[in-house]
Amino acid sequence: MSDQATVLIVDDHRAVREEIAFALNFDGWQTREAEDGPSGLEQAQDPKVDLVLLDVKLPGMDGLEVLQKLKKLRPNLPVVMISGHGDLDTAVLAVRRGAYDFLQKPFATDRVVLSLKNALRTQQLTSENETLRATIQSEAQLLGGSDRMDQVRTMITKVAPTEVAVLITGDNGTGKELVARQLHLQSKRKEREFLAVNCAAIPEGLAESELFGHEKGAFTGAQNARAGAFELADGGTLFLDEIGDMPLAMQAKLLRALQEGVVQRLGSQVTTKVNVRVLAATNQDLEAMVQEKAFREDLYYRLHVVRVHLPPLRERPDDIALLADHFLRSATKRNGLGIKRLAKTALDWLRGQPWPGNVRQLKNVLEGAAVLSDGTEIGITDLECNAPPKPGRSAEGQTDWFAYARLEDFRGATEKEFLRRKLLEFGGNIKRTAENIELQRSNLYKKLDRYGLK
Repeated sequence: MSDQATVLIVDDHRAVREEIAFALNFDGWQTREAEDGPSGLEQAQDPKVDLVLLDVKLPGMDGLEVLQKLKKLRPNLPVVMISGHGDLDTAVLAVRRGAYDFLQKPFATDRVVLSLKNALRTQQLTSENETLRATIQSEAQLLGGSDRMDQVRTMITKVAPTEVAVLITGDNGTGKELVARQLHLQSKRKEREFLAVNCAAIPEGLAESELFGHEKGAFTGAQNARAGAFELADGGTLFLDEIGDMPLAMQAKLLRALQEGVVQRLGSQVTTKVNVRVLAATNQDLEAMVQEKAFREDLYYRLHVVRVHLPPLRERPDDIALLADHFLRSATKRNGLGIKRLAKTALDWLRGQPWPGNVRQLKNVLEGAAVLSDGTEIGITDLECNAPPKPGRSAEGQTDWFAYARLEDFRGATEKEFLRRKLLEFGGNIKRTAENIELQRSNLYKKLDRYGLK
């Protein structure tokens, strides 16, 4: 790890500088030297310097002053302080000002090497974390210039700094997890864990273990103790996606955890206090599920303090150009491709599609087209080759229900067509339609609004 890394040694004693430099050079480090504070500060501003070994007692400007100035100029540059007159107060002050370590003379050179290696490793991890965080924040952008997306972003800005529970609703692929991440990134918990759990993907028998953890031997196969999602997200944010698919028995246990702020692992008699902000999301009509006794009313109101609804892509076609440009740039960069652009006819084609898979489907189509297309321009043919088969519309005699790739999409399409036909059957009379299909009128209105059936 030390290969090619450059250490600046700042010490007014030439013999000390040469001794340290010899040991570091032997271990594969590159070294530079400075005999006083001003020259050390000047050299440390060179981006080729990776670490600084800085003496406390220096002529003209002492090491603590150099450290303070250096941390303003290069905040992420690791600095290890050394001193022949070290005391606890000086060491504490140095660390408070940003020093990674404090070594007292005389010291063994291998101790210096170890400290520098640890400092460099810590700096590299910090840099990687910052890059990862920047990438996550970039990927978590809610793109779109439409009024409806502006409303979503405004709602997030207002709600994020608070601790209120938020229920995020919208069709599959509209970006509900992105909303949850933005709520976390703009909250006071942003430095802590963001943990996403898909409730629909957890087998019913493992749901309690997944959320609350278990002790060794709690059930067959529990060979080791394991913390659950609530403990792992302690101090941060827990995102429960597809909350409508959570079994009723588990809903009662989730409600208790939210009300009391404690969890109990399977097989344990001990409760653990947790501080977690819970965000939930669903593509289902939870109000209807409450009335049908498929979802607990008390849990619904606990989760639904504020609601953020994401409109489907078909209702904001003006956002497609911006989204397409962003996804195309990301795809070419991620896959090491050259610059590619959409032909105007291709963009018009994108605007004309129904996008049942919403933003997620648009992203996948563009990434596939970017990889498979020849040349720098992406045309309609490139997009059509990668687009999934269009689901048929029975109203036009083009029934192809099995073209849907996902069960949720199939259910939504068939429900929409069923309601459309029933409305036609009863002449658009909402009351008669609701009575004949045995659905409360308020729920029918919501479903009609969801599917755009006016």
